[in-house]
Formats: sequence, structure tokens, C-alpha cells
Amino acid sequence: MNDFAGYQQHIIELIYLVASALFILALKWMNTPATARRGILGGEIGMVLAIGGTLLEHGIVDYKWILVALVIGSGIGVPLGMVQMTAVPQRTALSHAFGAFCVTLVGTAEFYLRTPNVQPFMMSVLCCEVILGGLTVTGSLMAAGKLQEVLPQRPITFKGQNLFNLALFLAAAGIAVYLVRNPGATHLYPVMVGIALIFGIMLVIPIGGADMPTVISLLNSYAGLSAAAMGFVLNNKLLIIAGALDGSSGFILSVIMSKAMNRSFTNVLFGAFGQVAASAAATEEARPVKSASPDEAAGILAAASKVVIVPGYGMAVAQAQHKVRELYDSLTKRGVDVRFAIHPVAGRMPGHMNVLLAEADVPYDRLMEMDDINGDFAQTDVSLIIGANDVTNPAAKTDKSSPIYGMPVLDVEKSHTVMVVKRSMNPGFAGIDNPLYYMDQTLMLFGDAKVFVSNIVKELSGGHS
Repeated sequence: MNDFAGYQQHIIELIYLVASALFILALKWMNTPATARRGILGGEIGMVLAIGGTLLEHGIVDYKWILVALVIGSGIGVPLGMVQMTAVPQRTALSHAFGAFCVTLVGTAEFYLRTPNVQPFMMSVLCCEVILGGLTVTGSLMAAGKLQEVLPQRPITFKGQNLFNLALFLAAAGIAVYLVRNPGATHLYPVMVGIALIFGIMLVIPIGGADMPTVISLLNSYAGLSAAAMGFVLNNKLLIIAGALDGSSGFILSVIMSKAMNRSFTNVLFGAFGQVAASAAATEEARPVKSASPDEAAGILAAASKVVIVPGYGMAVAQAQHKVRELYDSLTKRGVDVRFAIHPVAGRMPGHMNVLLAEADVPYDRLMEMDDINGDFAQTDVSLIIGANDVTNPAAKTDKSSPIYGMPVLDVEKSHTVMVVKRSMNPGFAGIDNPLYYMDQTLMLFGDAKVFVSNIVKELSGGHS
């Protein structure tokens, strides 16, 4: 019997090793669009192996409740996986909330099972687990609410907010230190968890819409770190590896995105970015703009030799990515050089535009990063902006009073002609008006992105025939 148990443990460790390797390879493959699908598949297989290996653990004496949990989890996960592309950012935030909730529950169960005989190291790791897990639960729910627009997208701030948040963090940390020294003080544990939950809310509500992509990746980092801490508590090497990969990759991505906005982490977390006076936007709306019809836009595009398409959240909302692909095909057949300019924080989650365009099978080599294409706008005949507001705003370079001043943006205003597909003159998600719309070379194409681009394609097809 002991030989069988030892053999079973070796099998489990081998499964965990393969799963860990797949998780590492998945991150590597997802570095480039060409291998991203392979990365997703590798991660999925790794997770299936991880779950299978866990179910083989000899410590499991009753599979009934595990099966119940699997059924409930699948019942929640399948519908979440079937949401529209526009809802993927908030679905991602909800996934972080569910994962962190699991970590917090497991940490709580382990605390009450082990107390008062908890070693100082284990107690410190357990406290880190539940604090990070707790703040990620509520923080992710707040982020999902902002993205779904059931909560105000603009920052919610009050006087002394940063000091209040700091006091919450210090209180949770102080209780954690006390519990490490006195693990029998069980009455303080729920207080620590409650403070962590409140801290998560307070951490996200002062953050504006323009910072949501960074917030999502940062919450992903918190969720991963809490899972790694849970791995130490449960003595599970796979959890430690997977959590460390998740936490470090989320943190690195957050750093990259903060640099893309020329902002620091402290500014993201405490800067209340996106808080703009409504009266300023209203003043800008009164300025005259030039507009064009689909046939006029088609004529300008047909006469161009170099076109850059700049996708944004407006394209995602209208689900216009497939029509944009048709536009790309139609222009390419005419001999027009068409490329796509991808800003690191376009949309509402990391890589949002890349995912949408990949779904429409736009060639990977046509997707250009901001640093690679910014120098080419001066030689571009037409820049076609589809629902991208903040990442094309020249105020980031010229207006020191603007909340986005210093944020690297796409230099579309250097193009010979700029055309902007937009429903109205309302400001973008960050609530900041864009002076690009009032420039002499800019034409506003008012209407639903999917419908307007479709009409342009029809005009191009008719003119070509």
C-alpha cells in the first residue's frame, strides 16, 4: 500500500512538472501574436493537468463536494467565457475576483484549522495571502463595475483619501504582525480580512477610466501573488510556480503600461486620472468641426497610397473589427499600403485591440506598435481613427494643464488627412476632450463604426467595379 502511495505521489509530481512547464511556455508563446493561440492552448492544457493532479492527491477522502464545486464553477465559467468581446475586460476583472475569493476562503479555512499551532513563517504567509486576496476581491469587483458602467467611471475622491487608505493598509499590516506573534487571537482575524476588503474598494474607486487597463493587470498581479502565498500554506509547488508567474507577469505588464502612459504606479493608484471638469468639455463641443459622408471618405481613401488605421474602444463597442478587415482587404486590392497603429493602452484591457484584430484575421505583420509607427505619420496620406479618443489626443504633448500631459500618444495629427469615426463629440472614457477633432486636416465621420465602415467598403467596391 505504501509503495502504491509513493508511486501515486511520483505521478502527481510529474503531472505538476509538466503543467508548470506548460504555464511557462504559455507565457512565452503569448509574447507574439503569431504564437498566441498556441499559448492559450498550452495554458488550458496545463490547467487541466493541474486540476487532474490535484484530484489524485491521497489526502482527498470524499469527492462529493469537489464534484459539486466543479459543477458550480463550470456553471459560472461557461457563461463568462461566452460574453461579447466588448465585455472581456470586465469579465477578466470578475475572473480575478473569483480567484481571489477562492484564495481568501482557503486561507480562512487553513487559519481556523491550524490555530493556535501556527508557525510564525506560515502565519505571515497566510496573512499575506488573505490580505492580498481580500483587496483583490473587492478591487476587481469595483473595476468590473466601472468597466460595465454600473459604477461611475470617473474618479471618486475625497479630502484625505490617500491618508485614509494608508491608515487602512497599516491597520491590516499591524493586525497581521500581531497574529504572527499571537496566532491564537482569532477574534482579530475577521477584522484583518474586513479591512482588506474595504481597502480594495478604496484602492480602485479613485482611479479613472483611462487607467483601467493598468488596474486590470495590477489586480492580476495581486491575484497571482495571493495564489503563490496559498501555495506556501498548502505546500503545493505548482501553486507557488503558477502564482509567481501570474504575479510577476501582471506586475511587469503594469510597469510597461504605466511607462506607455508616462506615469508612475503611485500616480496610477492615487492620481485620480480622468477627473476633468465637465464645463471644459462642453466649451470644446461648441467649436466647429468638418464632417464627411461615407462616399467622401471612400474617395479620399481610394486616392491614398499610405493609410494607417487606428483602432480603439469604439471599434470594440460597435463590433466593427470584421468590417475593418474588409476595408483593409478592399484598400489592399487597390494597391494602398494599409497598416494598423496599436497603442499599448488602447481599449480597456491589455492587448484589447490585438485580440479584436486577430479575431478578424488581420495579418500580424500589419499591426504596428506605437514606437514603430509614430515616425511614419508625417508620410501618411490618411489616418483613419475608429473610436480611439485618448490615445490620439495631441493635448498630451502640448497642454500642460491636461491630465494626460506627458502620456505618449500616436502622432496622427502629422498625417496629411485625419478621419475620425465617432458617434458624437462626447469625450472619451477618460472624460478628456480631443483638440484633434477641430484641426484643419481632420474630418469627422459621425455614426456607428460598424455601419460607417461597412458603407465605406460598399462605396469602394462600387467604385472599383
